Amino acid sequence: MTVFKKIVMYTTLIIVVLTACYMAYVYYVPYSTGTRTGELIKVSNKGYFVKTWEGEISQGISGAQIFQFSVLDSDKEVIDSLQNLQGSFVKVTYVERLRTFFWWGDSRYFIVKAEKENSPYFSNEK
Repeated sequence: MTVFKKIVMYTTLIIVVLTACYMAYVYYVPYSTGTRTGELIKVSNKGYFVKTWEGEISQGISGAQIFQFSVLDSDKEVIDSLQNLQGSFVKVTYVERLRTFFWWGDSRYFIVKAEKENSPYFSNEK
């Protein structure tokens, strides 16, 4: 094997390993975790070539504060919960990642749990 071939092979190997480490870091190390509440106003599966699940929660009466989020395709239970809770007041648990990739979604906030919550604006909601 020539010296040039060895240099190309080792350089390619280093790039592949560094890329894999970076992607693993972005995926497995969350930037933050938390919960948000609000009225679930949108859940959609969008994209031309790569479909991603996106949604929005209104966190105010006027809709001035919108929380945008994504859901990974592998979280089928969360997607079903969000579709069933459309238009309801919800509490979502999220993981914020350092960044996102186009095949994950548009937002850095990824919902991991969604549940119905009592609205503070309407006391008779069930």
